[in-house]
Amino acid sequence: MVQRISVHARASAPADTVYALLRDGASWPKWSPLGSFELVREGDGEPEGLGAIRLFKTNGVRSYEKIVALEPGRRFGYALERGLPLRDYVAYVDLSPRDGGTDIHWHSTFTPKIPGSGWFYRWFLGSFIKRVAAGLARATA
Repeated sequence: MVQRISVHARASAPADTVYALLRDGASWPKWSPLGSFELVREGDGEPEGLGAIRLFKTNGVRSYEKIVALEPGRRFGYALERGLPLRDYVAYVDLSPRDGGTDIHWHSTFTPKIPGSGWFYRWFLGSFIKRVAAGLARATA
């Protein structure tokens, strides 16, 4: 069964500023609970372009993520290549300018590989993404 996560945050900075941090994988460990970053494979036309594979390590968990959407100032997307027992995990961070700041909508879908574990990963990843989105909003203040 497909699981869905939807998290909202609000940044005081313009969408282009928020988007710039999303594009810069090396910045993620500075403003999120992620432990470290490594660019495993460069993307099309630029290091962190479409198709790039980014590795984030946190507390022994290695998450390989492929960049699947780049819309400057509007949308950033990635898909889990490997690292968690999930299938078809894809997440999008949609940015909407509002009142001089930016509304952040971080949403994802996935199917658990282990039957019956969907509720756990929805709860666990939802909590984690809330922390990531809040850190992103704070980092742009």
